[in-house]
Amino acid sequence: MGQSQEPPRQDWHLPDARLGPRPDAEMERIGEQLRDLTRAQERLQSLLSAVMSISRELELPVVLRRIVTAAMELVDARYGALGVLDEEKRELARFIPVGLSEDEEAALAGVELPRGHGLLGHLIHNPEPIRVENISSHPHSVGFPPGHPPMRTLLGVAISVRGEIYGDLYLSDKRDGRPFDVTDENIVVALAGAAGVAIENARLFEQVRSGAENFQRMLLPRLPDLRPFTGAAVYRPAAAPEQLGGDWYDVILLPDDACAAVIGDVVGHDLRAAATMAQTRNMLRALLYDRRTPPSLVLTQLDRTLHAITENPVATVCLVRIEPGDDGWTLRWSSAGHLPPLLIHPDRRAEYLHADPGLPLGIDPAQPRPDHTRPLPEQATVVLFTDGLVEHPGRPIDACMDELALIAAAHANLPPDELCRVLADNHTSDGHDDIAVLVLRVPGRS
Repeated sequence: MGQSQEPPRQDWHLPDARLGPRPDAEMERIGEQLRDLTRAQERLQSLLSAVMSISRELELPVVLRRIVTAAMELVDARYGALGVLDEEKRELARFIPVGLSEDEEAALAGVELPRGHGLLGHLIHNPEPIRVENISSHPHSVGFPPGHPPMRTLLGVAISVRGEIYGDLYLSDKRDGRPFDVTDENIVVALAGAAGVAIENARLFEQVRSGAENFQRMLLPRLPDLRPFTGAAVYRPAAAPEQLGGDWYDVILLPDDACAAVIGDVVGHDLRAAATMAQTRNMLRALLYDRRTPPSLVLTQLDRTLHAITENPVATVCLVRIEPGDDGWTLRWSSAGHLPPLLIHPDRRAEYLHADPGLPLGIDPAQPRPDHTRPLPEQATVVLFTDGLVEHPGRPIDACMDELALIAAAHANLPPDELCRVLADNHTSDGHDDIAVLVLRVPGRS
């Protein structure tokens, strides 16, 4: 028998190339891939959250600033800015910086905002993403103005709206000190695409709001010559663009030398409310000219007419008549569920003329409304207003009305047009509803 041979010795501690990578190296590679996937998912989620945050905004200035802050958060940048191009697309018309400390802002006080030269101008004329590791050494860099904080790295991305360059998004200096990489660029480019949509939505919002406001103003009258009285009115639309308010007012001199003034508010914030407002105002004007009757009977006839020929929603109205007499002026008024008039005396004392408000129009035309009477001193001022001036969900309406009375008293000597503006500018409401204010001043001795 032949001599048996021992199997060849094998060192199990040395890798065999034929067996591929070691198991622990393979596990490490898989772990790194999982970590990369997790980071990618986190960034994707952050991007989606950023897109949602800018898409929720509708005011253009808020949208623009939110775009910058969202981009800074996505790539952990210390500084950010958005430059909006002018109509010729040649330079920046607006520049919105974010990230500067109070000291840095103070150091730049008086320094003109960038117009789009140097690196910023390069991105304007070459709207491709740009990454710069050292701003000062870039051939297009023109340096920083005095007081500008030092910045080293830059990531610039153009923002397009409807296929046209709207502006540029600039980011500088990551907090970890590293330069911006291709991943940062890709995620900011993705955000810029969503930003363009958000900007377009905000611009449409402004157009709709402007159109609604213009439509509302077209329905409201221009006050006529009221001599010997003086009067003024102001209308402020609600913040929401889809709201076409039902607030309205009117003032006319009557054939019996009285002056009639009315303010009203139709329930609803749509085209129907606006159309109803116009119908109601026109009918009331005709009734006032046709009838020398107390305000309560005019409102009753208006309610019955509207009920008979229209399907109008509920409306509140306050109708006043200031009538001349042998002993001076008399105020007669009747209310259909409206807030009371505010009377400002010549000595700047202000008081509300609280009385039975009656039912709003559109509820029960058969129910009568009371009339109220009050003598008026010469140079007294009567203020009528809608609830948009004083209604706040977080405050009692009585507190808001008391504050309004204090403001009116403090500015009682102003001409009616200026007093209107002061009251509207200093409203005590939350701005959710449109505002109408009407001021009528009784003449003095001739």
